[in-house]
Amino acid sequence: MRNKLALVLAAGAFASAVSAQQASAPIARELTVPGNPILADGDYYSTDPAPFVADGQLWILAGRDEAASDVNDFIMPEWQLLKTADPASGKWTHYPAIIKPENVFAWAEEARAYAGQIIQGPDKRYYLYAPVLEKNSSAEDRFAIGVAVADSPLGPWRDAHPSGPIISQRVPVANKIQNIDPTILIDDDGRVYIYWGTFGQLRGMELARDMITPKGPEQTISGLTGFFEAPWIMKRKGTYYMLYAGNKAGPTSDCTPAVYYACIAYGSAPSPMGPWTYRGVALKPVSSTTSHPGAVEFKGQWYLAYHTADARGGGHFRRSVALDKMEWDDSVTPARIRTVVPTLRPQPPLAPSRNIARSAWATASNDPVPVQFWIKALNNGALKEAPLPPDMWGSWSANNPPRQWIEYRWDKPVTIDGSRIWFWNDQPAGSGVGVAPPAKWHLEYWNPVGKGNWKAVPRASSYGTGTGSFQDVSFAKVNTRCLRAVMDASTDGKTHAALAVQEWEVLAPAAEPVAIRGDGSPPAACQ
Repeated sequence: MRNKLALVLAAGAFASAVSAQQASAPIARELTVPGNPILADGDYYSTDPAPFVADGQLWILAGRDEAASDVNDFIMPEWQLLKTADPASGKWTHYPAIIKPENVFAWAEEARAYAGQIIQGPDKRYYLYAPVLEKNSSAEDRFAIGVAVADSPLGPWRDAHPSGPIISQRVPVANKIQNIDPTILIDDDGRVYIYWGTFGQLRGMELARDMITPKGPEQTISGLTGFFEAPWIMKRKGTYYMLYAGNKAGPTSDCTPAVYYACIAYGSAPSPMGPWTYRGVALKPVSSTTSHPGAVEFKGQWYLAYHTADARGGGHFRRSVALDKMEWDDSVTPARIRTVVPTLRPQPPLAPSRNIARSAWATASNDPVPVQFWIKALNNGALKEAPLPPDMWGSWSANNPPRQWIEYRWDKPVTIDGSRIWFWNDQPAGSGVGVAPPAKWHLEYWNPVGKGNWKAVPRASSYGTGTGSFQDVSFAKVNTRCLRAVMDASTDGKTHAALAVQEWEVLAPAAEPVAIRGDGSPPAACQ
């Protein structure tokens, strides 16, 4: 019995020692990765990157997405870190669990570890600016920004302002915005500035050199066209730059065609508080609807960190951090950021497929498509368990017409004999509101004989109108350059519902190598 007791005590002591060691030295994973995203296997999702340089290495603070594949919510319980001595080497150290809000801020709720930033202060310590939910708060929106401090990026971290957040809807002055996405600049003269905001509201304020005490008034920042969220402040050659997630949407926008998708836009200013001037787009929309920038100079090279949905099992709420070089055009004043072209690690070749839709160019009868939808979703090869509006083509408007069509155009004629379409709805068949399955639909191909005309595909099988699965149609072979799915809208006899399609495949008689269309000029219309 005495020996058993000794073993139990020894095991307990060992466990306590391991726990203490883990608290002071977070678990690390050594990785060698062939490209973006950095964490791509789906074991860990990473988001909202905030790069910084410390101890001669490039670090990235990131949030951690843990939403299930069918959950459309930001489930983000903690922050993690990545570091590398050389991004080109592909060698990274991953620290999966650095901080949970409730373990540092006694006044914070669990989870909701939103986009933060780490910066080294004038005292050589590291400061984490962290948006978290404030518990026991009467604020309409309880997001607030706290500050943690540590001697190392790996911690241990403690609350630098234990009395509560430094910014909320209550302090230092009352506001009505959601107080998230902080970004910090220590200027060349040692003055400290913090910026934050979302939903089109951007604020800025000077902090004292203690890194936590508000010093100047809270100012509204303007001039950054299409600002939505995710500001990132930086300075280069005497000019101040603000990167941000922009959602100025529309068919002619330089930012994004769909309002749910963001680009990374930027502006410049001659002083920390402006005036700010919009300068353009640093990164076009990526595979995730949200976009979040962080930029840093490391060993003479600038890098842009951002996130995508490109990891295995990824999605809009299961994002993964990527890093690419960011180049400058110094032939103009102020210097321009050259649009970053995102890179992707080598992908296995796609298996041959009968589906040739991915080589087509898509258009629709309601072009330009309403900005909440995205025409490119029709043939991107992706189906979501819980799709957002930009994951589909849709026709919702204040006055829906009785008929709509979607169309594929190829550069040269193709031979086809089948099709599959995935309808989406939020209202039942027979509805005259919302988005409902079509009352009926059919396929038409362009017949160039004579003057040319649209004809129904011959000997078609039945046209199903169900949702939540592909509706398959087979027909006799046709050779054509254009194909339409023509849909009659559901109606209650008074008004018509809208229509929506998440994916539309077009089938060749036999499997062939998959060709994916780029963003070049569209093929000529069939008319």
